[in-house]
Amino acid sequence: MEDQTLVKQAGEYVFRLYKDRLSKKLVYHNYKHTFETVAEAQDLGQRSRITEDQLQDLALAAWFHDTGYVNTYDGHEEESVQIATEWLQEKQYPQERIELIADTIRATQHGREPETLLQELLVDADMSNIGKDTFFATAELLRVEWEIFRDKFFSDSEWEQFQMDFLLSTTFHTNQAQRKFASQLGLNIQEQRSRLSKELEKKKKEEKKHNKTLAQPKRGIETMFRNTYRTHLNLSAIADNKANMMISLNAIIISVIITYLSAKTSTIGIDYTTHRTFLIPIGTLLLTTLGSVVFAIISAQPEVTSFTFKKKRNQKLDTRKVNLLFFGNFTNLPLEEFQNGMHDIMRDKKSLYNNMITDIYYLGEVLSRKYKILRISYTIFMLGLVLTVLGFVYAITSA
Repeated sequence: MEDQTLVKQAGEYVFRLYKDRLSKKLVYHNYKHTFETVAEAQDLGQRSRITEDQLQDLALAAWFHDTGYVNTYDGHEEESVQIATEWLQEKQYPQERIELIADTIRATQHGREPETLLQELLVDADMSNIGKDTFFATAELLRVEWEIFRDKFFSDSEWEQFQMDFLLSTTFHTNQAQRKFASQLGLNIQEQRSRLSKELEKKKKEEKKHNKTLAQPKRGIETMFRNTYRTHLNLSAIADNKANMMISLNAIIISVIITYLSAKTSTIGIDYTTHRTFLIPIGTLLLTTLGSVVFAIISAQPEVTSFTFKKKRNQKLDTRKVNLLFFGNFTNLPLEEFQNGMHDIMRDKKSLYNNMITDIYYLGEVLSRKYKILRISYTIFMLGLVLTVLGFVYAITSA
């Protein structure tokens, strides 16, 4: 015979447990949901004419089926079983009925098919929300809960589609639940279909409006890109001037050294032949200027990055991945593809910004390479001068 006192004690225990330990962020799986599930489970159980003992076990399983949320979100069913088992054992409840209640709680796990009548009744009670006129309001609470605990976010259209799929794929297991909730479930499906249609139509209008509108950058953004481009180009010009200066200076020094060393009959040439220690600073200067001019030439050497476009059937150029503002890219494209790509950029603000940002990024890479190599050139030249002076001091003192 059903012990109403025990069921009442279970309800009071769950209430205190939720009050003390359940996160306030659980806006769907809270005491209200559990209370409604218990009420629906008892009603469906009575409609099914199950025994008093079965009705008591069903009510107890309903009270404890979501208590695991106090410890964890995903996989809470096993935690619920543990909490229910410990409490029922304290009440000296029969072990075989505790195991039956545990299996009934496990049946509420998503994707698991109920095997017994009690399991079917509890699952139907747990999912009874889909057959009520409060479905849409409570579903939004579940959406918020998933965003918090599962980091799962939906756009409005994605959520409406998800809800539609859920309603169409969910069925009640017992005849009693079918008779009680089928009518409102059908109305909810119709309403959800209407919501989905409106959301999809809204999305299409937004996309159509977006595609027809040319990208209009704001004044501040235009200024930012303009200044960034100007700065990069100025820095590139400075690097090229420095490289040209090193090339000219080192070329002159190399020419002078070779000329004097080649003049075998000149006074200086004879002097160097007589005093071979002078060959050390001269050789040092020649080698370091040669190294410096080589790196300066590499720095000033133009480098064009590009890609090869291999057209496939029905393939459309992705202007968000290919920078069409750089000649190294678009010169490898057929004219028609380039024209279509530029039109896409003008229609899509994100593509426009992506191309400009990509262009700035690769300009920065080129500048970084130029200045690194140029620094090596200047360093070699500086060390060469120091070593040359030290070499001359050594040659003079040892002469």
